Amino acid sequence: MLSLSVRPILFPFLRRPNPRSFLLKPLSSATASASALTPPTPRTPGLPEHTDSTPLFLRPPTHPVPSSSLDAFRRRAAALVPPSAPHLHRHLRWLLADASAPAPSTPTDPTPPSHLLLRAPLDELEALWLAHVRDRRPFQYVVGNEHWGDLVVAVRDGVLIPRPETEAVLEMVGAVEGFEGGWWADLGTGSGAIAVAVARMLGPSGRVFATDVSEVAVEVARLNVQRYDMQDKVEIRHGSWFEPLEDVKGKLMGVISNPPYIPTGDLPGLQPEVGWHEPKLALDGGKDGLDHLLHLCEGLSSALKPGGFFVFETNGNKQSDFLVEFISTKWSSSFCNVEAVLDFADIKRFVRGYRR
Repeated sequence: MLSLSVRPILFPFLRRPNPRSFLLKPLSSATASASALTPPTPRTPGLPEHTDSTPLFLRPPTHPVPSSSLDAFRRRAAALVPPSAPHLHRHLRWLLADASAPAPSTPTDPTPPSHLLLRAPLDELEALWLAHVRDRRPFQYVVGNEHWGDLVVAVRDGVLIPRPETEAVLEMVGAVEGFEGGWWADLGTGSGAIAVAVARMLGPSGRVFATDVSEVAVEVARLNVQRYDMQDKVEIRHGSWFEPLEDVKGKLMGVISNPPYIPTGDLPGLQPEVGWHEPKLALDGGKDGLDHLLHLCEGLSSALKPGGFFVFETNGNKQSDFLVEFISTKWSSSFCNVEAVLDFADIKRFVRGYRR
């Protein structure tokens, strides 16, 4: 069970670049033959027994370590970084920052402390680092968080890591007239990043109902809701898409979703960090990537109140163009102003529109 600690973040960094994205990239010859969904046998030892499942950055600093031992670990970890991946040196700095407690303030004694407090034993940090470098485990799973917008979102294995391009939905929500007082749905909430971010924008009467079929995602989303003290604004419900929302049908001002949209045949081409480690449930959109998007379209008209807004994230240009045409043609009497919206890479990443 994840700890529901509300310890404030002690190491607010400048915004971290996302270490990887959904973009399809050719794999090296060493990995191209492996299925994206069947990672090779890990080359690193497993984590020590009885490892705490609490995200690393939320654990209390209770493990004293001699400074010399931490320096030795830093040198060993840096020696594992291949010349082709210099960004891993940055990840190592972040790992040590997230794992360390700040040194006590001693202005009268400038001597560095002989011991530091860590949030995990050194052997666990070693195993985490090896899994990242050798087995391509996403860095966000290593430290247990992702910096997304102005949030530090807890994540763990089994939960999709929020991407920076998805932050654009917040601007779109904020542009909807009267959005502050409405009821919103975040379908397939994952970590709860969108739900928490939208809730922080709402007024006293605004609410967010967030659903997910994954029990792991529901648990992590509830943790993030509690960490940001949004329990009065966000309700996390376990279930598939619209199913848990029967009691608010026809009352929603907005529906937001970043569903699985990658065509099944494209999964083997994903980066190992994505295909080997992130949940297939959150990636696989079926043969053409549209299975879940079409299901969401079918439920929109009965979920939204008149004038309600929707925005979906898609796999890009082809999917977005298809959905705009599909919604505008099949439900022309139900929706208006349906359009594709570009992301920061000038890809038609989103489809948005309004209920008539």
